[in-house]
Amino acid sequence: MTALRLIHACAALTAAVSLAVTLWTGLADRRVALAFGVLIAVGELTRWSGAQVRQAAPLGTAGSLSYALLGADAGHPTLHGAPQVVTIVLAASLLGGVPHIWCGRTPTLDHLARRVLSVGFAAICFQPLYNEGAFESWNGAGYALLLIALIVLTALCDAVLAAALAHSRTHWPFGPLLREELRGLLGIGSAVCATGAVMALAVAVVGLWALPVFCLPLLLAQLSVRRYDAVRATYRQTIASLARATEIAGYTPTGHARRVATLSLAVGRDLGLSGPGLTVLEYAALMHDIGQLSLVDPVPAGATAALPREEQRRIALLGGAVVRQTGVDAAVAVVVERQADPCREQPLAARIVRAVNAYEEKARDAGPDGPLRALEELRLATAGDYAPEVVEALARVLARDCLTLPASG
Repeated sequence: MTALRLIHACAALTAAVSLAVTLWTGLADRRVALAFGVLIAVGELTRWSGAQVRQAAPLGTAGSLSYALLGADAGHPTLHGAPQVVTIVLAASLLGGVPHIWCGRTPTLDHLARRVLSVGFAAICFQPLYNEGAFESWNGAGYALLLIALIVLTALCDAVLAAALAHSRTHWPFGPLLREELRGLLGIGSAVCATGAVMALAVAVVGLWALPVFCLPLLLAQLSVRRYDAVRATYRQTIASLARATEIAGYTPTGHARRVATLSLAVGRDLGLSGPGLTVLEYAALMHDIGQLSLVDPVPAGATAALPREEQRRIALLGGAVVRQTGVDAAVAVVVERQADPCREQPLAARIVRAVNAYEEKARDAGPDGPLRALEELRLATAGDYAPEVVEALARVLARDCLTLPASG
């Protein structure tokens, strides 16, 4: 948690110093500060959250970056400095977050710390040099490229902060977390960066009337992303409902598929999976037992790990055939089909699902010491049945969770 405390401490110090300087010197260009403050507050009001969300408040972020890199208002140089930028952004972010706090969706300290540090970085890189006249000789194209370069650099720094905060809270590997954040920049993150640069350039030429004009495309993009997320959530719910067919039919215990999927995702993250790889892993874990629907006589308690290898292979192939008929990604069907293959021939996702499924079956009703005994059995079988790296990743995940399983049901 050292990195977490360090980032929060740096953000708090930056905010405190900025507020003190702003109170001492007073607000410059109050009309500009009010306009950008309102824009950022509205952006925070329209923020949303979700498991797949990389940029919760795109409009607020774009407005913050634009204000940090604003050099002129309708041709007249602005006088605000970096401390005022940080103060206005923080105050507007807190004001826009009040309704979320009232509804119980409290903005996390991580969100505010990232906003303060990233905006402060952009403002410190730009405002002092601009106020000293360092960019007076820059022509239109050069000045625009400068703003774009600063915004891209700020976005990269923000991605590093986000990955560091996530690593501190979850202990997942930093590299895959950073890759996931950088991948998110290619989506709505690129729209945020472009809008921030365009608004700063437009306000410098035509004034504050440019703000509502250039906010509209980003709002429409945000609406499209929210609809896409809703479609993905519905798709996942459909797969989860299909996976519950084995539970409804009495082939597997209630909540088994969900518990295997939750633990598989944790193991996958520990092993460095991210993005589409995690999605395939989750869907395969949810549907890994669907082949049991083809059995005439259910396996006791749905425990396929104890069956002969040929029977496991038959059930896995039947499950893969069912998955292919549902129209789910073919990569999911491959993982389901290859659960019973020799360990060294399996893709990583299949190794994870197989080990986690076996652990859940062995530890489910084995009493207080069941998790430890189940993990030991998996370790003893790493010579041929289970991948050693997967079992060790499972052990690390369970150690962080004190050797507990997700709640049943």
